[in-house]
Amino acid sequence: MNILIVEDDKLQRENLKRILQEISRDLKIYEAEDKEGALIIGGKVLIDLFYIDIHLKNSSGITLAKELRKDCKYELSWIIFITTHMGYMIDAFKQLHCYDYIEKPYNKEKIIELTNKFIRNRKDIKKINKKYVVFDIEQRLSMKIYIEEIFFIEIRIKTCTIHTKNGAFKISGMRLKEILEKINCDYIIQCHKSFIVNTKEIKKIEKVGSKSWEIGFQGYDKKALISYNFKDQVFKIFKEKYNNFVY
Repeated sequence: MNILIVEDDKLQRENLKRILQEISRDLKIYEAEDKEGALIIGGKVLIDLFYIDIHLKNSSGITLAKELRKDCKYELSWIIFITTHMGYMIDAFKQLHCYDYIEKPYNKEKIIELTNKFIRNRKDIKKINKKYVVFDIEQRLSMKIYIEEIFFIEIRIKTCTIHTKNGAFKISGMRLKEILEKINCDYIIQCHKSFIVNTKEIKKIEKVGSKSWEIGFQGYDKKALISYNFKDQVFKIFKEKYNNFVY
């Protein structure tokens, strides 16, 4: 996640950066001291969250926020203002839909609370937008399975097992062709008469016979198989991912 701090006081900027770095190693923090620098960074990198000081060199934080809102990718981005004067905030909330503000001197707990709230909100939005399918599993239960979390699907004696990042689930009464049609995703493909694979999750491919190969996955010990009749499409995708792949 990318955060941009726009603050013309170097000490204040570094202090805020240190607080944010304590929250998570996954936060990529960018810094700017004025409007021009902030717009350059915002043009090159997709910023998820802005901390903007109301008073900047040669301009105001409100002016910068107005410029950012003109860019379609920042129309709804979270902007948190940094201020010493509450009077400015009424204008900011009315015109710019800023999310919140923090007052100087910084309150560490407030910054951590706001940033964590944003991180949770962002994860929820991403999950809502994730594509999923619903399958009837054992004991007449239905389960929502996110497509990107599937490793592979195998069929054995008319029972399908869906191997996912959250465990393996058995479904019955469906053929692989029906499952493929239900999932309807270009990176989920058939690789064997008994297997469907998520090509995005393939970590390695090893030859195990004259006309068969085995697929390994990152962080999952179960394997899927590739047969001769389905190899071309799988190898083409895997070769695009790893240019040095030879089979």
